[in-house]
Amino acid sequence: MSEISDLASAEAADALRLVRQSTGRRFSVGLILGSGLGGLADMVENRIEIPFTNLPGFPTSGVSGHAGTLIAGDLSGLPVVLYSGRSHFYEHEDAAVMRRPIALMKALGCNMVVLTNSAGSLHPEMGPGSAMLITDHINFSGSNPLFREPSDRRFVGLTEAYDKDLRDRFDRSAKRQSIPLHHGVYMWFSGPSFETPAEINMARIVGADAVGMSTVPEAILARFFDMRVVALSAITNLAAGMTGQELSHDETKENAPKAADKLKALIGGVLEELART
Repeated sequence: MSEISDLASAEAADALRLVRQSTGRRFSVGLILGSGLGGLADMVENRIEIPFTNLPGFPTSGVSGHAGTLIAGDLSGLPVVLYSGRSHFYEHEDAAVMRRPIALMKALGCNMVVLTNSAGSLHPEMGPGSAMLITDHINFSGSNPLFREPSDRRFVGLTEAYDKDLRDRFDRSAKRQSIPLHHGVYMWFSGPSFETPAEINMARIVGADAVGMSTVPEAILARFFDMRVVALSAITNLAAGMTGQELSHDETKENAPKAADKLKALIGGVLEELART
């Protein structure tokens, strides 16, 4: 199994051992939280928290709004491993920076992962506070987390990168709870600078509905590890050039919580449904 070889180093093995000793159990669902969405971690019950800095070889994030904590416990009746915060390509110049954390999720038993992010919208009707279910993505970063992967497993199929059954479950969760849930294509820019109005015009032409600086490499890595993937965007702003105002990370952090309650309810509803099956 590829995740086993990823955890073969002494550092990685120590991280896996620490989590197993701290939790004493296996898990079924992984979650990764984006900028300003750390409050979603409050949903986890019977929790055990381990800072990334205590996990040998784990990447750390210097981005405000990313706590950098592994949280293990129960959510809506399922055992989950949640990362409050992530590291980014633009911080480490490495699109595979989240490879070890995702390999750890897989080694702990997670067969699916829920990715969340804060994103800019290309549509005025999908404004700040909206929730978007990612149906597909466009990689505009110029990089890929499987660069330098030596095996033929690097040729990961992405025809259905975002699992259709899981997307259908999120649609049902939204309908049951009367939560508006947009669908759209997410376009990954490398960051850390925000996009230009010209780049947003280009993104619209090629079919993007939202833009951001994460998620895509994690989706590719999760598929590499044979995990089912579903992803949600919390819309924090209209994209560059749409309002006449400059963009900022403070705006992202301020507006992410406006969609957080929607994401909490949607994720909780899906996990409850999965727990019954």
